[in-house]
Amino acid sequence: MSGIADILQTWWPVLLAYFVGATPFGFLAGKSRGIDIRDHGSGNIGATNVLRTLGKPIGITVLILDVLKGMLPVLIAIWADKNSLVQIATAIGAILGHNYTFWLGFKGGKGIATTAGALLPIMPIAILSAIAAWIISLKITRYVSVASIVAAITIPVALAIRGLISGAWDLPVFCLGLFVCVLAIWKHRANIGRLRRGEENRFEKRTSKTSQD
Repeated sequence: MSGIADILQTWWPVLLAYFVGATPFGFLAGKSRGIDIRDHGSGNIGATNVLRTLGKPIGITVLILDVLKGMLPVLIAIWADKNSLVQIATAIGAILGHNYTFWLGFKGGKGIATTAGALLPIMPIAILSAIAAWIISLKITRYVSVASIVAAITIPVALAIRGLISGAWDLPVFCLGLFVCVLAIWKHRANIGRLRRGEENRFEKRTSKTSQD
């Protein structure tokens, strides 16, 4: 029992992050309006589908909450423990909580907003670069899915460029960036298929079962 207590004493932010990350704000927003958001638009519980289905005010609110549920556990981990591995694991916990929430049978969102929030305290330059890439890509293509994939790829690329320029590599942080990039692309695999078939809807269009996020 003492071994379990020691583990919990060190790694409790990871468990906290998963449970906070697992809070399905998009699903709850739909329920507050008397609908199951999974039956509308893309069927995703993320902020984009909420915005398309329920409008801007609720969509933006869900976006902010999804960012915060990634960020706050990591900030708590940074405050509670200087161990960078605990902080990295906490970020992963929040992201996996959103993507695979136990509240909804371990089916959640695609994690872009929560990933941005979770990683911002750990790798701010890479995340700000990814946000810029997301905005530019969305403006050019009008596909949220494309913008999200480009942003995900930007994270490890930005970390690699920083490592090459500074000559100082933080391998655990780079591996974290690579992990979230692969995870984001995996979560968008259906969107990639629709893009290849020319069936993906652009951002201007609202509820459709083939919309992207």
